[in-house]
Amino acid sequence: MGESTGRDSRHGEIDDILERKPGTREARDEEDRYTVVGAASRGTFADWLTPVEEHFVCHRNDIPDADAETWRVRVTGVDDGESLSMEALREDYPTVAVAHTMECAGNNRGQHDPETGSVQWTWDAVGTAMWSGTPIRAVLEDRGVDVNDDSDRWLTVVGGDVPADDDVYVKSIPLSKALDDCVLAYEMNGKPLPVEHGYPVRLIVPGWYGTNSVKWVEELRVTDTMVTDATFAEEDDGRTYTYWQHGAYRIHPADAEPGIEETVPTVDTWEQLVGDVTHPYTFDENVMSLIGEPDGERPVTPDADGRVEIRGVAWAGDDRVSRVEVSTDDGETWHDADLYGPDYSGAWRLFSYAWEPKTGFDGTVTLLSRATDEEGRTQPSRIAVLDDWAEVPEDVYPWNEGGYAANAYRPNGVEVRVTPRDE
Repeated sequence: MGESTGRDSRHGEIDDILERKPGTREARDEEDRYTVVGAASRGTFADWLTPVEEHFVCHRNDIPDADAETWRVRVTGVDDGESLSMEALREDYPTVAVAHTMECAGNNRGQHDPETGSVQWTWDAVGTAMWSGTPIRAVLEDRGVDVNDDSDRWLTVVGGDVPADDDVYVKSIPLSKALDDCVLAYEMNGKPLPVEHGYPVRLIVPGWYGTNSVKWVEELRVTDTMVTDATFAEEDDGRTYTYWQHGAYRIHPADAEPGIEETVPTVDTWEQLVGDVTHPYTFDENVMSLIGEPDGERPVTPDADGRVEIRGVAWAGDDRVSRVEVSTDDGETWHDADLYGPDYSGAWRLFSYAWEPKTGFDGTVTLLSRATDEEGRTQPSRIAVLDDWAEVPEDVYPWNEGGYAANAYRPNGVEVRVTPRDE
């Protein structure tokens, strides 16, 4: 399997990525641990497909020095068989393409007050790409899994990146989800998978937070539960395999220590928050929207019809977006936007609203958007303060120590200068 050449600093790796991705910028990492770049401009969110050059990147461990010719993917917990080469994945199984709006679970973390640790993302850690590869369903069916009877089992996936410590990157997703729409991707937007996005092969879990889409996949293991200490006990290699599933990417108040769970009653992140899950896992994405144009970087002038077109994107994980509203007066009034463009499960929708400023208006306005999913859940207005965790009021997202899964609309508003049209 691949080995890391090591790095004296993550900044060298970031500089290399920024050179390949001119549409991104380095994100602020308070703990100086992650390789992170995000979209440099709101304009990214005015179009449906995110170019590779503008798509965010986030990983903790070193990128392995991977060679597709020798890379293998082990399949365990099922009928015995040889590990799979990249050639086998490409040639022996069907190839499919899936649309996926990948959002870092820490997107909007920088909007928490007080600040939480780690990467201070604003709105920049999300993008939509077409991912091509081998359906998980085809691989597991070939290895004897009854694809019509998942029996509440899980698929545990091991990343081949080299840990900077002893915590191997391992994630578990329900087998039912894996069999439904997940792929082992080796192409992104029709081109070979870039190394920073998981070359030669990564898991793609449509509609779920990016933490679940394991990069540099080296093992698929069918298990009866989420990964626990017992799952890899036979490895006896001194490394730990549960941190990234149970210790990180959990929603909890300050100073809490989430425990290891074998399963959860629901993978709907919002349902976990309002239900009985003490420290929710970040599985599917909460409903969210962003305005892409106007981007606030330059003044806008109404067109010949006196209108300014407001465009953006909205998504809701496994659920559909049913409504997007736009405010042009900092939330005093709201107007329904039109949803249009591609409509794929697990990917965002485009929205637009034709705003007509008052004739001759010359000034600055705050534009807001808020989305509602098919379950009737609407983005909250703001993120709560630290002490509000126990009883979060309606229309407020809970402050949490990891800064995860935040989807408040007000912090993502954009101030726009409007200049009158010359007559």
